[in-house]
Amino acid sequence: MSVVLLLNKWLLGFFLFNANVHPYHVSATEMEYDAKSKRVEISTKIFTDDFETVLAKVYKQKTDLSNPKLKTQMTVLVNKYITTHLTLKTGDKILPLQLYDWEIDHEAVYVYAIAEAPAFNIKSIMVENKVLYDLFDDQVNIVHFIYKGNRKSAKLVYPETKLSLAF
Repeated sequence: MSVVLLLNKWLLGFFLFNANVHPYHVSATEMEYDAKSKRVEISTKIFTDDFETVLAKVYKQKTDLSNPKLKTQMTVLVNKYITTHLTLKTGDKILPLQLYDWEIDHEAVYVYAIAEAPAFNIKSIMVENKVLYDLFDDQVNIVHFIYKGNRKSAKLVYPETKLSLAF
């Protein structure tokens, strides 16, 4: 996870995290296929206030991601949300995401997931990303996919949800 974490920690940081107000509705997801472990490591960065708001709206309960006493309860919501709003497909097979962990860093939440990919087809990758589409009709979701050090990036602007990649 370290490469994905380091790259994503700096992504969008300079111009998006200005005080407690952000004029943009943006998330950033980075996916990296690790051929040795045969899995895709995923890191998604979402503004904390937006993420809490969407979790409360979708699951109709109070959310507080910064309260350590609620970590277990919030992890259930984070897992439900990410695994239903972010999808990875290779060839004709959907790769189920498994929540690895999540953390708050300043104004952002980093959600880490993995997808076991024993037969990954680098010529046929489809990503569906609907993160925060429940909340904003001006949402932009940036997706980076890395394979053997090569990066392909794209942005999905609401209502677009899917992108196809090939290496």
